[in-house]
Amino acid sequence: MRLADLRGRSVAVWGTGREGRAAVTAIARHEPSRLIAVDDSANYLSVDWSGELAQLAPLAGGEHAQAALLTADVVVRSPGVPQTHPYLKELRARGITVTGGSALWMAEHAARTVGVTGSKGKSTTSSLISHLLAAVGQPNAYGGNIGIPLLDLPEAELYVLELSSYQCADLTDSPRVAVVTSLFPEHLDAHGGEREYYRDKLNILQYGPELIVVNGVDERLRDEIRGVIDRSGFPPVPAAADDSRFRVEDGTVFCSDDELFPREALALKGRHNERNLCVALAVLDGMGVDVVGQRAVIEEAVRSFRGLPHRLAEIEDPSGLTFVDDTLSTSPYSAMHAIEAYEGRPLTVLVGGTDRGLDYTPLRDFLASRELTVIGLPDSGPRILAELAGLPKVRTVASEDLFDAVRLSRELTPAGGVVLLSPAAPSYGRFRNFEHRSEAFAQAVRDTAK
Repeated sequence: MRLADLRGRSVAVWGTGREGRAAVTAIARHEPSRLIAVDDSANYLSVDWSGELAQLAPLAGGEHAQAALLTADVVVRSPGVPQTHPYLKELRARGITVTGGSALWMAEHAARTVGVTGSKGKSTTSSLISHLLAAVGQPNAYGGNIGIPLLDLPEAELYVLELSSYQCADLTDSPRVAVVTSLFPEHLDAHGGEREYYRDKLNILQYGPELIVVNGVDERLRDEIRGVIDRSGFPPVPAAADDSRFRVEDGTVFCSDDELFPREALALKGRHNERNLCVALAVLDGMGVDVVGQRAVIEEAVRSFRGLPHRLAEIEDPSGLTFVDDTLSTSPYSAMHAIEAYEGRPLTVLVGGTDRGLDYTPLRDFLASRELTVIGLPDSGPRILAELAGLPKVRTVASEDLFDAVRLSRELTPAGGVVLLSPAAPSYGRFRNFEHRSEAFAQAVRDTAK
């Protein structure tokens, strides 16, 4: 379905965040017979819905929300509306078309789009692809789950997008270049389970992309993608594995047998970021860029690339300890990558956040032979510490709050060590969002240094 298909139809935009606002503005240009915005949250009365937005689409909330959705011809669901929402089942049972702003946009722009998804790594990899393409003379518009909503993007010859599982779920067109960086259980409460999450995430591959690039080291991704690929007939290009065209060996980035540049050109720490780089280079190669011939230009661009906020962001401290803000670590797998990035240094890890029932057995297995201190924060911290109990080299300590955890970390971490806020859980709970938690961590580091 395209935006033009909404002309003369009754449309309800479900959600009043940045995606919903972008959808209202874009859909209004196509003259639907009725356009209404819907917010079914408990605090809908506090939503600032005024001015031009209110003129384009009146807001229905509270007891009017469900009726507004059920009387529409088409419901445009914002990514924040979970697949498990009870209204969705009834909408589909009544034959009401449910789509998303991402799907509407992709229907018109897929042929000019590089779409990047993954349980982790999608933000870094998509921004790196955008950065490298611009460096080799292919300017592009960058947005999606990070930055500018799709329906607010300007017209461009090329787009690079970060796509969440929620956005991928609605797609009925695949981007010309589809990239998957990793796959492990995430957002299970919003998708309805592990199988449903994988289905929605890999929906990006279902509609005939011309090029598929994946992290060839990720065994779960390899296994889950096989069924999708067998049906579509588009073989993926694996990157970062030992036998991949793009890989890192002995501190050097290779393209087949050609040495491109040293690994240290990439400022980002961790083997997972090496893999993200290899995926990005494989995308450029698949799009026709002469990566070997332009290695000097690409190396310069890699050296100028900086990591995104809240991802292994180091905070200077006069004590000599290194405090690391990795608050976007929302699963045990991303915490494992962060811990791996600081191997060889004394390490204290702060874990815990909203408890969404994640399985922490993989984290226990990963830490079985490692020596470190783990401090557990509310709400899921106690459960994580219980999972780690009995590991011979892991010291576990419970903490009441983030400030107390930082204070304890100063006492427990040896000189020259690392204190890593990598919560292995969603960063909400007692915080508004991950930015709020990040700010609180930085403030606690400053306050406890006094």
